[in-house]
Amino acid sequence: MAGHSKWAGIKHKKAIVDARRGKLFTKLGRAITVAAKEGGGEIDGNPSLALAVQKAKDASMPKDNIERAIVRGTGAGADAEAYEAVVYEGYGPGGVAMLIEALTENRNRTGADVRHTLTKHGGSLGEPGSVAYLFSQCGLIVVDAEAHSEEQLMVAIDAGAEEIELDEDVYEVITPAAALSAVRAALDQAGIGYQSAELVQRPAVRVEIDEADASTLLKLIDALEDNDDVGDIHANFEIDAEVLDRIAG
Repeated sequence: MAGHSKWAGIKHKKAIVDARRGKLFTKLGRAITVAAKEGGGEIDGNPSLALAVQKAKDASMPKDNIERAIVRGTGAGADAEAYEAVVYEGYGPGGVAMLIEALTENRNRTGADVRHTLTKHGGSLGEPGSVAYLFSQCGLIVVDAEAHSEEQLMVAIDAGAEEIELDEDVYEVITPAAALSAVRAALDQAGIGYQSAELVQRPAVRVEIDEADASTLLKLIDALEDNDDVGDIHANFEIDAEVLDRIAG
């Protein structure tokens, strides 16, 4: 697996599946609610809320759903919910480090569920700080390399992106977390389409895993994503493209 492009592709496909299961909007709504709760309901003055709302719009979440999620977060509605953001740290098969982001109204229940899922699929839950140091938050924008040239993407550098990397058939535009919105806006203005634009936890080192561990790890990720409380999952694994094709096939 060559870095984030394959992983981004897997997540993109799974996002479609989640939407069909009726889970994606629930997770996006919770993210909006927590962002509004922590930073207020004004999008212009709350960068976290702006990103959460944009992600919901990208998934075609109805405007009414977005507005209701903001109301829940600000406590303006009768059904205000006390969700909180929690990050679990652990290990998957092959010693892969994992950061698991969740939004929950019951920390004990979600923690127990995550621990059980990790253990069932050959992983383990770690202590706080056990793997977080291996990751740093940044913005990641994935652009089709066949549709756009690196020269065209220089507008991203001008807008604050740190680097542009070619990874197989996509460019990965890496930005500081705070610059993601500005870089995305610059690409929009230049008419440059992209496959995804999101905040990620980028690993400092990656672990290449064999086919057996890769198969188990992907099943683990599937199981975690089936949990309504679990949002983004970050891991530092690499899988050889041929191995990934065999697993997918």
